[in-house]
Amino acid sequence: MMLKRLLLTLALALSALPARAEELRLVEVLSSPERTETLKHLVAGFEARHPGTHVEITSLAWGSAFEKLATMVAAGDIPDVVEMPDRWLSLYAGNGQLESLEPYLAGWPETKGLNDRALTVARSVADTAYMLPYGFYLRALYYNKAVFRQAGIAEPPKTLEELHADAARIAQLPGKSGYCLRGGPGGLNGWVMFGASIAGGNAFFHDDGTSTLNDPGWVAGTSWLIDLYQKGLAPKDSVNWGFNEVVAGFYTGTCAMVDQDPDALIALKARMKAEDFGVAPWPKGPNGKAYPTLGFAGWSIFKRSAHKDLAWDLVVALNDPAGNLAWNQQTGALPIYTAAAHDPLYAGAIYQGWFAELADPDVVPTLMPTYLPGFAYFADSLVVRSSQQALLGQISPATMNKQWAAYLTKARRKQAEGVKP
Repeated sequence: MMLKRLLLTLALALSALPARAEELRLVEVLSSPERTETLKHLVAGFEARHPGTHVEITSLAWGSAFEKLATMVAAGDIPDVVEMPDRWLSLYAGNGQLESLEPYLAGWPETKGLNDRALTVARSVADTAYMLPYGFYLRALYYNKAVFRQAGIAEPPKTLEELHADAARIAQLPGKSGYCLRGGPGGLNGWVMFGASIAGGNAFFHDDGTSTLNDPGWVAGTSWLIDLYQKGLAPKDSVNWGFNEVVAGFYTGTCAMVDQDPDALIALKARMKAEDFGVAPWPKGPNGKAYPTLGFAGWSIFKRSAHKDLAWDLVVALNDPAGNLAWNQQTGALPIYTAAAHDPLYAGAIYQGWFAELADPDVVPTLMPTYLPGFAYFADSLVVRSSQQALLGQISPATMNKQWAAYLTKARRKQAEGVKP
């Protein structure tokens, strides 16, 4: 009898304890203070709707995020959900490390509201959705109106020739440079935009599978940007600048122009008057066309997650129409939902530069070949190292382009042979 009472008491005590909490791990890689705060707010709402669930957020600085996430995964320290930039998707999906989201998308009511581009990029590896994008990053030209006024320049440049002339004029002002060069992490976009716009085309490969990047036109394009830097039209230390540095260089007025996507808007709106900066379409090259890069990022679930269904619920909380709009108010990304294009967020004058690009037949958005094996290493390691050497005069532009072309040609060959990223 005593034993029965003891067991009954123990059972009652155990039943009174809260259920075992489930923990999800989320890694953010395109981190900024404003974005992280928004992420925490969205996650708090998810936790409130899922009692007993806690989400641990790890925010990695973009400049070292590629290496840090790779180290975590290699050590078995694998999160459930990860912010997935376009350039990493082929690496992790190709290695079989990401969960297919196709079954989830098939049963999700909001899938029908996604625009065609969102589903296309989601399925950019093996025609399978290994990520759900949260937005698109189309590059355009930010210009500092206050500095332009000081230099006596009335409007943003419409051609690369005008951009160079404006940069030279601005550089004559004390303590000012014309262009915010991104010579460090994430700089590939600028190299591709200048290269393609000078070359007059954005194809990365010839029909035979060899890379175009060491063709004379592309070499002329990268030489153009290197010349801009070496003539002192960009800050000397911008050879090492990443995202945060180019944005800070712009809002402090250190440099008056920068190629950026809407992601920079949040920091600029917080630090600049609306009348002191603008966004214009990317300037056109000698053939009358412009080739701004179009990137994307989203959310992926690792295959080794022990809580895949719950992880999907978290992705939904971040990326349903309400969550996605709140997130894009901080990231500035262009929308994934067809209906969101008409939201007041995108109706302001500041977004018209991007929508003008999308409406202009002579502006051709350029998608990076992120599907290639080893593209993440190419973008985040090889390009950064070799471009810095070229900017500093340690190697020639032709040598740099030759290295890039050799790597991409080999990667294209591996892809054709079915080699995983």
